[in-house]
Amino acid sequence: MEIRLRLMSNKLPFYHLIRKSTLENIPSPLLIMVHGYGSNEKDLFSFSRAIPSHITIVSLRGDIEIQNNSYAWYNISLDFNGNKSYDITKAQESRDRIVTCIDQCVETYNIDNKNINLMGFSQGAMLVNAVALSYPEKVNNVISLSGAFDPNITDTSEIKSLKNLSFYVSHGTQDEILPFELSKQSLEILDKNKVNYIFEEYPIGHGVSPDNFKSMLKWMNEKII
Repeated sequence: MEIRLRLMSNKLPFYHLIRKSTLENIPSPLLIMVHGYGSNEKDLFSFSRAIPSHITIVSLRGDIEIQNNSYAWYNISLDFNGNKSYDITKAQESRDRIVTCIDQCVETYNIDNKNINLMGFSQGAMLVNAVALSYPEKVNNVISLSGAFDPNITDTSEIKSLKNLSFYVSHGTQDEILPFELSKQSLEILDKNKVNYIFEEYPIGHGVSPDNFKSMLKWMNEKII
């Protein structure tokens, strides 16, 4: 039986939704979801009905309220010429607080700490990518949707083993929010470090198509056992 609760834990640093695992008395895999700029914790959580019930799902809400029911993990600004800038310090802070969420979920929800998985969309994808590459000992699999790999928020100050990481990365070729070529070029960090990943492109804008969703679920079912 699936149980869905809406709560703010005293231990987790973000407001969140949880779908508990159907496993009884056995540590379960964990999937942490991180939404995009201007969205909320309900967005990616809508995928949960298609995700195997033995996986505990925790969908986080960013702590910056943009407007009613719209949230972000760090602010993005546009100048008069249309150039984007963002709060790198806040992005790094959000990255590290997501790591805290991993630790607290393991402690609170009977999670298998060797089966930690992340899913992010857009700004959320940037963050889960940064979490995995900065703290690879904490993470196994990453689903990165319509995002990119940002060296400004990825801590590579120490040499770390990335051999246990695996990424599913997808992007729309018609994406006008976060350009496809930017996303594709940012994969260099994975190639350079010989990280296991697949990259799929779809003829869509900034979103997830049915074919994309189907392929993502297939990858997830093979990886998260």
